[in-house]
Amino acid sequence: MARMPEAVRELRRGLGATLRGFRESSPLDQAAIGRITSYSRTSISHIESGRQFPEREFWRVADQALNANGVLLERFDNVVEREKQIRIAELRGGQVRRDDDTPPEPRFSGPPHDEDWHDDVNRREVLRLVAVTGSLLAIPSIDADRVLHAAERPRRLDSATVDAYSHLNANLWARFGESRSKRDVLPVVRHQLDVLRSSLNEPQAVAVQQRLCALAADLFQLCGEVFFDVGSYAAAAQCYAEAAHASKEARQPDLWACAMTRHAFISIYEHQYRRAVPLLDGAAQLALRGDPTRTTRYWVAAVRAQTSAGLGDLPSCQRSLGEAERVADLTDRAPSTGWLRFEGARLDEERTSCFVKLRRPELAEPALNKALGQATSARRRGSVLVDLATVGAQRGDVDQLVLNGAAAVDSARRTSSVGYLGRKLGDLQAQLMPYVGDRHVRYLDSQIRDVVSVASSQ
Repeated sequence: MARMPEAVRELRRGLGATLRGFRESSPLDQAAIGRITSYSRTSISHIESGRQFPEREFWRVADQALNANGVLLERFDNVVEREKQIRIAELRGGQVRRDDDTPPEPRFSGPPHDEDWHDDVNRREVLRLVAVTGSLLAIPSIDADRVLHAAERPRRLDSATVDAYSHLNANLWARFGESRSKRDVLPVVRHQLDVLRSSLNEPQAVAVQQRLCALAADLFQLCGEVFFDVGSYAAAAQCYAEAAHASKEARQPDLWACAMTRHAFISIYEHQYRRAVPLLDGAAQLALRGDPTRTTRYWVAAVRAQTSAGLGDLPSCQRSLGEAERVADLTDRAPSTGWLRFEGARLDEERTSCFVKLRRPELAEPALNKALGQATSARRRGSVLVDLATVGAQRGDVDQLVLNGAAAVDSARRTSSVGYLGRKLGDLQAQLMPYVGDRHVRYLDSQIRDVVSVASSQ
């Protein structure tokens, strides 16, 4: 039997690690995946370690079972193509280059690269990295010398260095929230994830190791938010799966539950509500094991309400909303973090969104008008306006449909999150069909088409 090139082994180990990350972020264990794919639990273990390499059908079924949104299939196809190149190079006597994106037996794989704007990032990455890192390291809470020294010597970090990394994470979330172009933070997030990965591959004290895993999980969630914001849902799903895996290693159930909730929200956003259910069930169980002063369980409940609404289940939706409203009863509450900022301030918007999905305009409209007055950003205002326009369509009120739809288009044009509002406006477009005889509706349709086109091109 011909010797398998080490570069091929690395590729297969990397693919297996990706499978393990998605599985560990789901409620399924190796035995369950084995039953679904018609493999034994031992075979699943071998696949995850790269010792067994099944055909494409396995990866298709696993991708669907784990809500991987095509990531596993894409990775499998890339591995097959890369293997061909490696074997051809060997036959020709050429040197096989190691694949830097798939290190041997990685603890966590790196954040994905979105090829649609990969070249743009390459051109400006250095300038962005200098600008963002320079401003963050100038913050008094961050010891710049310590951070830079630790990045070069990642072995045996002390708690003060991990504290500095934690401050850096918090400020990256703040920069993400403040930035008009969310993708601007991605280069420095990737850089810091590489620093954390290097540290995790070196000997560390157990407490430091767990804190580093938690910081990696935190940044993977931020990375996923960036990809979600620009509409790269497969890349976002991969980041959330990596975040869940790192959270498990960190023994942080709240962090883990939030990663699973974000992963589930991708399916909700794509109207695949049943795929979100097992992830949210798992997140709810994890939240019960977490810190009772954190708002994790109430955020999970709010997202479960969206799922129930999408499935047309009003009683379950109302029960989940009632659970989410209990966030107001928390008198001794843990401070918000980048990965968990649910405080109940947007519950009116959550509730109205549910009632719009359920086609209950009489329940949605009063809360929507209240939410519109509370909206503090163009993105939030645009989201509420889309829902108000949808209520107009459900009522047959063309004036309400057109006025609020036009205002939503204007909000979408004034925010950098045009991908998010573009998707919502695209959903509104489907509500216009019964009214296209009206010239104002036809004009609104053309304006929405322009916004959706801009969103899809970003």
